[in-house]
Amino acid sequence: MTVPYIDSFLNKITMYRAMLYFLLILISLAIIFSFFGWVPYDTLDIIQTSLILFAVCLVTNWIFSKIFRVPTNNESAYITAAILTLIITPGADLLFVVLAAVFSQAAKYIINFRGKHIFNPAAIAVIATLLVIQQGASWWVGNIYLVPFVIVGGLLIARKLQHFDLVISFLIVYLIRLVFSLPDGANSWSAIKSTLINSSTLYFAFVMLTEPLTTPPNRKLRITYGAIVGFIAGTNFIIGPLYSSPELALVLGNIFSFLVSDKGRYKMTLKEKKEIAPATFGFEFTPNRKINFQPGQYLEWTLKTKKDDLRGNRRYFTIASSPTEDHIDLGIKFYDKPSTFKQTLTSLNAGETVLAGQLAGDFTLPKDTTKKLVFIAGGIGITPFRSMVKYLIDKKEKRDIVLFYSVKTESEIAYKDILSEAANKLGIKIIYVVTDRDGLLDRKRLEAELPIWSDRTFYVSGPRGMVVAFEKLLKSMGVSKRHIKSDFFPGYV
Repeated sequence: MTVPYIDSFLNKITMYRAMLYFLLILISLAIIFSFFGWVPYDTLDIIQTSLILFAVCLVTNWIFSKIFRVPTNNESAYITAAILTLIITPGADLLFVVLAAVFSQAAKYIINFRGKHIFNPAAIAVIATLLVIQQGASWWVGNIYLVPFVIVGGLLIARKLQHFDLVISFLIVYLIRLVFSLPDGANSWSAIKSTLINSSTLYFAFVMLTEPLTTPPNRKLRITYGAIVGFIAGTNFIIGPLYSSPELALVLGNIFSFLVSDKGRYKMTLKEKKEIAPATFGFEFTPNRKINFQPGQYLEWTLKTKKDDLRGNRRYFTIASSPTEDHIDLGIKFYDKPSTFKQTLTSLNAGETVLAGQLAGDFTLPKDTTKKLVFIAGGIGITPFRSMVKYLIDKKEKRDIVLFYSVKTESEIAYKDILSEAANKLGIKIIYVVTDRDGLLDRKRLEAELPIWSDRTFYVSGPRGMVVAFEKLLKSMGVSKRHIKSDFFPGYV
């Protein structure tokens, strides 16, 4: 399967659903392998432990959601239950299994700041059980027969999340610490091979480390976070009743992530919704407190839906408004057969509220105001650029920017008033490419409008297929990878 087909598959499901499918496949394989003796645990024990974890997590999550009056997210409970299934020894004491499930869900609602998770739920749960009843995780997923599937599935997850930087930084630092801790005369390569093949290291890196709600908001901080967790995980130490373990390393790393990330979730009250282009709507929300964000960043939005479809009740949307405005705007395209999430969103009335959090994103303006920029937007991919140009207008900050805005028909142009204002007040060059009139935006058109482009940085935002196509086009024109920034947020659909 080629990369385009892989991306096409991944873009059809949210990151949460992709993770859940991956974990369920691992559990199913473990059950099958145990039948043949390839996994050293009883088949019925694996099934029983997993069923208990799923049931208790689901019920506990529902109870806490009612107590704290927040939307139920069964998908999150399923994922946590699946993670715990693969690290808690099959057939473990019933009290241990039940407590781990309860603690994992309690952590989401109780150990948080303004609704934001502080710790990875599964990791803090097994630490809590160790403190309370002196029973901890065995990480039995570290099985040689499961490793190939962990690698393949983990690579797909990392691609979906675009978190290869996080995984790689963790592995590099962790393995370096491992090598330096070996006794004299030990074979370093054998130790590395054994660690990667016969342990749960890769499962930890791909599944638990990349958990979005406890991951820092941008690339530099993610790399630092991975390195911190890798260093701690590779160090032997004891803190009171706790000893060095993957879950303790992750929880300690979570503290760093929390300190450098946006704090908490926001209650958004819908003020107005209106059609800004055919099948494209603008939603204006009033947040319950000020959000300090950079133009081009995104938030994760959670809705209370009557019945979730395969894509769940959470979505990531780029903020279309500027930090200089006192409201938060979204621009959303509605296609045929919209998801349950979008159906619920469009049915909202003024005064109703939704939750948003997980502010993140690297698709932001460079600090160097002298850098020459090219913005390429396709369809609703104009939203981050609307945020940027509105910010520049309000700050009266002139930059050398050329913006290409590609739409199928002229009626699909959104935010034309703001773009015209940016052109008039800041001298930003706006080029509309209407495909049913002008044809596709291609190399010939780019070079005609930009005779000199080698000194520019290109920003590309739009449907994933369009973004990938332009990345390839720009590279074929000789634009270096470091001069191409692509808009990305987890869970594209």
